[in-house]
Amino acid sequence: MSGTQQELVSLMLSVANGDRRAFAILFDRTSAKLNASVRRILRSEAAVEDAVQEAYMRIWRRAADFDPSIASPIAWMTTIARHAAIDSVRRGAERVSAAGEAIDADMADRLADPAGAVEPLATGDQLQTCLDRLEVDKRGMVLLAYCYGWSREELAGRFDRPVATVKTILRRSLIVLKECLGGGR
Repeated sequence: MSGTQQELVSLMLSVANGDRRAFAILFDRTSAKLNASVRRILRSEAAVEDAVQEAYMRIWRRAADFDPSIASPIAWMTTIARHAAIDSVRRGAERVSAAGEAIDADMADRLADPAGAVEPLATGDQLQTCLDRLEVDKRGMVLLAYCYGWSREELAGRFDRPVATVKTILRRSLIVLKECLGGGR
């Protein structure tokens, strides 16, 4: 066992006993590796940071489960980080599924008249009807972009499409919505 690996095993045993200082040292020694592993799965820097943070929380809570006879500390920690990243991807898929489904009346009303204008562009029912005419992926992109604040880069990663394609899909979808709502006159 190399000196570095022995040090990591020792740190893991200390972390298992609740040693916060050992945990800080463990983080310093391993965070670059875990970041690199997670970055292969997630594209957004914010998502990478969230997944790595989640991984270290899991490592802290489960340090007592670590067994050096089964795996090296870095292999064990990398597995936890990869699982955190995969969980993040799945949560993203759930957000897309939720966005692709019919939106509720309250959200449709807010989207139809976000600034409380004197003359709303459309009613919530009209907007929902128009959104329902879009293909599921296109509707999901529109809702994630304009209701949940996803960037084009995040959408590109989620839908596995180039950013330029996402931009085009969003623009064309908005044109379709505008025409459906009677704004294309």
